[in-house]
Amino acid sequence: MNTALKKKEILDAFAFRHATKEFDPNRKIPDEDFQFILETGRLSPSSVGFEAWKFLVVQNEEIRTKIREVAFGGKGQLPTASHLVILLARKDVRYDSKYVEYIYKKVKGLSDEAFKTIPVVYKEFQENDLHILDNERTLIDWASKQTYIPLANMMTAAAQIGIDSCPMEGFNKEKVTKVLKDAGVLDDEVYDLSVMVTFGYRAADPKHPQARRPIDEVVEWVH
Repeated sequence: MNTALKKKEILDAFAFRHATKEFDPNRKIPDEDFQFILETGRLSPSSVGFEAWKFLVVQNEEIRTKIREVAFGGKGQLPTASHLVILLARKDVRYDSKYVEYIYKKVKGLSDEAFKTIPVVYKEFQENDLHILDNERTLIDWASKQTYIPLANMMTAAAQIGIDSCPMEGFNKEKVTKVLKDAGVLDDEVYDLSVMVTFGYRAADPKHPQARRPIDEVVEWVH
């Protein structure tokens, strides 16, 4: 592998990516490319491997229109984006839940005997180390934080193949939740709305270059 070339390709992708406010409505992402983007989300890491997420790909124009009415941050993106992904956070990620048992036994392949220590270890982690179980909100917030890992990975992967994106928190959570529930695509007993992201091809290049703080303001080395 040419490491220098690979690093340049990755940094070029980060420089290319910007929060695209309006996409070219006539250009659609090929299925193969979008499956690649979703796969980078699926393969993303999560705290203690719980995979506390679901990716809802909303291509229904009626649902998108209803979301746009209650999403001030998506007025230009939602009508023009090739794809809309809503990242949902799981609510059932307690150490003693059936979902956690499923993850460790069915997905990771642990035996009943090997699984016995898992709830014990993660009870301490969730209750005392991070205080995730202080209330329902803290548990959901912890799960929601996990969704930002695949969010970032999908946006970066998209940029590496020339596809634009825009993450969105500018929406009324309760109203978007109602839109999705009314459409029958959200079980709010299991999932909580976390963040949205649109993908497509920019309608125009950004007017200003990407601006970030210098590295010495962002990074502090502790020796």
